Amino acid sequence: MSTLGGGPARGQHPTPSAGTIARVLDTALAERPDAPAVEAASGVLSYAELNARADRAAGALWELGVRPGDRVAACLPNDLDIVVAFHGAQRVGAVWAGVGEALTEAEQRDLHELCEPKVLLAGPRCRIDVPGRIDPDAWAALTARAHSAPGPVADPDAPAGIAFTSGTSGRPKAVVHSQRNLLLPGAALVASRGWGPELRKGDSFPLTILNLMVLSTLLTARAGGCAVIMDRRDVEGVAAWIAARRVTVWNGAPAQLHDLAARPDLDLSALREVWSGGSDTPDDLRRAFAAAHGLVPRATYGLTEAPTVVAIDPPGEEWRPGASGRLLPHFDVAAYSEHGDRLPSGEVGELRLAGTASGTWTPPLGYWEKGGVTPFPYSTVPTGDIGRVDGDGWLTVVDRKKLVIVRGGANVYPAEVERVLAAHPDVAAAAVCAVPDARLGQRVAALVQTTGRPVDAAALTAHCRRTLAAYKVPEFWTRVAELPRNAMGKVQRTALPALLDPAPTRPETP
Repeated sequence: MSTLGGGPARGQHPTPSAGTIARVLDTALAERPDAPAVEAASGVLSYAELNARADRAAGALWELGVRPGDRVAACLPNDLDIVVAFHGAQRVGAVWAGVGEALTEAEQRDLHELCEPKVLLAGPRCRIDVPGRIDPDAWAALTARAHSAPGPVADPDAPAGIAFTSGTSGRPKAVVHSQRNLLLPGAALVASRGWGPELRKGDSFPLTILNLMVLSTLLTARAGGCAVIMDRRDVEGVAAWIAARRVTVWNGAPAQLHDLAARPDLDLSALREVWSGGSDTPDDLRRAFAAAHGLVPRATYGLTEAPTVVAIDPPGEEWRPGASGRLLPHFDVAAYSEHGDRLPSGEVGELRLAGTASGTWTPPLGYWEKGGVTPFPYSTVPTGDIGRVDGDGWLTVVDRKKLVIVRGGANVYPAEVERVLAAHPDVAAAAVCAVPDARLGQRVAALVQTTGRPVDAAALTAHCRRTLAAYKVPEFWTRVAELPRNAMGKVQRTALPALLDPAPTRPETP
């Protein structure tokens, strides 16, 4: 498989090659050392400069006592430093973990306590003061003088990164991925889409999300192209980045595409591909975006456990109504019955993920828990989604088995919000569900059973904002005399939407 230049013809399905992250820059370093490797708000790094700075970052981490298997966490903005630190951490065999800047202090602390990092690289929006915290000035001084660390880790199956996910409980899980699995998406996408050094892939999602690191620098290095790291997510900012930096491929949430589709005046002419991911991409949105900007968005389906892209529309304009793309060649995805039997192509059941017989993908190494890695308990990964896979590899999600609310590409877990509401002295019980939204996909609604004392939406909103990130705070409030429960006392989730106002609003009091 070629990782520079053209790649296989469309329709072919190469098996991505294995390797280590420490060596992912090697081909570009040999052939195009002065070509741009990463471009961000603070400047541009060539492949030679990125390699040299990654070596210094590795030396700095080694000087701080980081050794293979130790966790290195980063709460940094989208800029050069987070890319350099990631590559440096991989060169000493550390396990990378991102801590979101948008999270509250309590949420950041929860992730820190879960992954137990030796070092936390802290930017201006890092809200926690913990042992091992390294602020920007200290990090700059260390990397200015650090010597290179001992030789890079050569095991492609060594732990490389932690991706935070969660079940319906809302409590985070730390999925541990190998170097091999973090490299596979870039190898498969570059080969199957025929990308080469002309690739300039833009990303506006936070790089503290492991999937975004996989889809930026680890992908573009395979093509010898450039990772364009954006620091804006608003419609004007995204368009400005695309136009000024000549971004050829950009991936956004459906809400961002919705906003861009409403602005045909914006210049997106540099784009050759635009992806939509994080939640369902309505067929009408594809048509509207194409009418405004001349490109049909490529729908994707991904999983944290994969990591990232599992299926994507082919290059060009081909797509199928309701589908989320075609499977990448290293994945075997099928629907399964309630009894765990694999169903024939085209039948609907819970989607499960495995590697192909000829491929190199394996399930995640496990979950990081205090003291070490607990092995991943499944040979096939249950996705929690109900869907089907046609005989030619097109994947369609019919419904979501999980209770997760996907708001503008961000996951909101009802139980997490409900626990916060239950802590309010005037709330006897609460249940959270989704309200459909044309722009964001879903918004968060709360049904509240009070203790009898009056409480208004403003007070409950303020209460939630003290603990939860803004996107998790309910926007619609409904007061109920009692929540619907079954004989076991559990809330009947399917009955919740019917209790909401037919046209939900933001009332002054729930």
